[in-house]
This record gives sequence, C-alpha cells and structure tokens, in this order.
Amino acid sequence: MNSLLSDINPLDLNLIDAPLLAALYGVTGLVLLLVLLGPTGVRRPVMTVIGAVVGAAAGWLLAWLVSDVWDPWGVSLSIGTRLWTEALGASVAIVLLNLRGQVRWRRVVAMCALPLCLLSAAAGINADVGQFPTLRVALGLASFPQLDQALATARSDTLAAGTTTSTGDGIVGTVTIPATVSGFAARPALVYLPPAATAANPPALPVVEMLSGQPGSPSDVFTAGGLARILDRYAQAHSGLAPIVVVPDQLGSPTSNPMCVNSARGRVDTYLTIDVPAWIRAHLHVKDQPSAWTIAGFSQGGTCSIQLGAAHPELYGNILDIAGELVPRNGSEAHTVAAGFYGDAAAYAAAAPAAILAVHAPYTALGAIFVAGDGDPRFLPGVRTLADAAARAGVDTHLFVSPGTAHDWHTVDYAWTKALPIIAARTALLAPDNVGMTG
Repeated sequence: MNSLLSDINPLDLNLIDAPLLAALYGVTGLVLLLVLLGPTGVRRPVMTVIGAVVGAAAGWLLAWLVSDVWDPWGVSLSIGTRLWTEALGASVAIVLLNLRGQVRWRRVVAMCALPLCLLSAAAGINADVGQFPTLRVALGLASFPQLDQALATARSDTLAAGTTTSTGDGIVGTVTIPATVSGFAARPALVYLPPAATAANPPALPVVEMLSGQPGSPSDVFTAGGLARILDRYAQAHSGLAPIVVVPDQLGSPTSNPMCVNSARGRVDTYLTIDVPAWIRAHLHVKDQPSAWTIAGFSQGGTCSIQLGAAHPELYGNILDIAGELVPRNGSEAHTVAAGFYGDAAAYAAAAPAAILAVHAPYTALGAIFVAGDGDPRFLPGVRTLADAAARAGVDTHLFVSPGTAHDWHTVDYAWTKALPIIAARTALLAPDNVGMTG
C-alpha cells in the first residue's frame, strides 16, 4: 500500500471525485464544530444564527451580482455554485462572530477555519464546474508534447512490445497549424490520435474539428473535458478505432472572442474552414469526404460549430453543438455588430445559425447533435430552438439534455458519450475497410 501511494504524484490527485472532497469537507466541518463549541450563553448562539443567515444572504447577493448583473462570462452560475457561495458566506460569518471570548487555542482553531472554509467552497465549486480535475491542471502545469514526438514514442513502444499495431491508449500532441490564407494569429493546436492512428500503416479515419469555449484554450478540451479518456474508452471497445480529433485555436487569446467570423478581429472563419482542413489533409491520414468530417464545440465553440457546419456542408457532414449560443455574441448586440460585422446589422443577422440553416435548406446529408445541461437556463432554450431549426431545414437532428449538469465540463463529458456512437455511425468509422486494422 505504501509503495502504491508513493507512486501517486500529488499533482495528479483527483480534485473532483469523492474521496479527497469528503476528507476536506469532513475536516472543515470538524473545525467549524470546534469553533461553535465555545462558551455557553443565550446571546452567542442567537448572534451566530443571525450572522449565518446574513452571511448566506451576502453570498447569494455576490453570486447574483456576478452571474446576473456583471455577467463577465455570459454564463449563469449553476445552483450548486450559488449554494457553495452562500455556504462560504455563512461559514465565514460564523467564524468571525466566534473569535471573541475564546481561549487561545480555540482562537487558533477559528483562524484555521477561515482558509479551510474558503478551500472547501473553492473545491465544491470546482467539482460542480469540472474545470480543474487535478492540482497539476489548476496550477497550469499540464502540458502536451509535440505530436511528432508523441507519435514516435508510441510507435517505438509498439515495436518494443513486438507487435505491428498499438493496443494502448491514444496520444495527444501539440502542433502549429499555419494561417497561410487567413493570417489569423492562432495559438498552437492539439491533436488526438487513437491507437489505430499510431500504427505503422494506419487506416484512414474520420476527423473531428473540436473547439473549446471562451475564455479558454485548446488544452481545456483535454484537461477539463477529459476528451482523450472518453475517446480511449471508445477505442478500447472498437479495436483501437476512434475519430482523430484536432483542436485548433479559434480565439487568439483566452479573453478574445472574434466569434468565428471574418472581421477586424481576425479571419477566423477562413482559418477554421480553409487553413485547418488543409493542414489536416496534408499531415493526417483521414477520410476526405464530408460525411467523415465533424465540427464540434462547447459554449462559444458550440456556436462556432453550428455557424460553420451549417454554412459549409461541402466540408462538414456532421455538427456537435454543446451548449452553444443562439447567435454569435461579444457583449451587447450593438457591440457585437460593431466588433464582428463592421457595424453591418444585416451581416450580423445573416450570421445567426438559424438564418444560415434557412438559407441552405433543404440539406440532404448533414447531421447535427445538440446538447445542453438541464441546469443551464441561459443556453438550453437556444439549443432547443436551433435543434428545431435544423430539423426543419432537413438536418438529421439529435437533441440531448444532460441531467443534473449546467454550463460546465460535465455536460461536455455527457455530450461526447452520447454523440460518439452517432458520429461513428455517420462517419462509417467501423466500416469493413477499417475494422481489424489494429490487429
């Protein structure tokens, strides 16, 4: 047991699963109990209860201001996150009201309770959102090798095992996709290759162009979204076969939002539909027909996926829109029109996914999967509306509502789990020419 524990890097401990959270919550609750077990009397418990209520109200007010008034991310905070904010306000009030009149050791305990309460609330919110699955990710220490380096290592391991095909996990590597035509200043992209694609003579596989949300970066898809784990699980059940996934940068920086259109903020449409596909065809062994290509995304990336997928059926045969917006948005409508459409309101209206679907209808071969969490009141109605618009336009449409999740990475996990079999079927991933290629 000791040797097993010594093999676990503390940076890789899971921050969102039950064991660590239960221990943290238990210690915090015990310390709060010690704070409350101080001097007796009527006034003290009454003031403690009043303080807890006021603290919880202050937490509710803070969450409401951040989520519904200031709205810095364009996303409503989930019920779980709001409850954790209220619990933090209540617990801090309890500790502060019980500092006076305590013996020295109890004051020390009370002072220790403050960071524990803050840490517990942060851990609870993180578990609710799923943004930082490990301490390594939370500290920004997660990194990925260059794709050619990762591929060389995988093939070397395969040869060392005395086989011609890989039977392990897929690989994730970093690549630079040049903006040859668009000139867009994109950050490095990430590529997932399933085990079948790391073989010496890999089969031609379907490809998914996956986009993260904003603020964010391509790495979020694998660190917070855990996409490699989902794809590996699928590949292990299907002879090493899974789609190749390319995650380009559609933002330019974490805080930028050029809305996947060609504008003064960058020719993102051209980058994603010309530069990225050209690089994929030149460097990866993928099927070339539109039916084998999927564009997918989460949040702002989901908006991009339905925009570009609906506008380019000659390129993409499939769309996965995870909690995307009803229209591209960068702040207010007036700011969006000015920033992304050179002040042209008609161009803005034409860029709405529903408008694009109507213009290109009827579709004959396009499929679309729409997913949102049932705790995502801001995005779920728009996702339902776009699913209806897609169905009316002749798109083969699927709509899934993720139970118990909000606008978070748990919804992304649910979405990929539901969508992957559909994408596999539509892209002929398990067609006879691919089955058995991995031994």
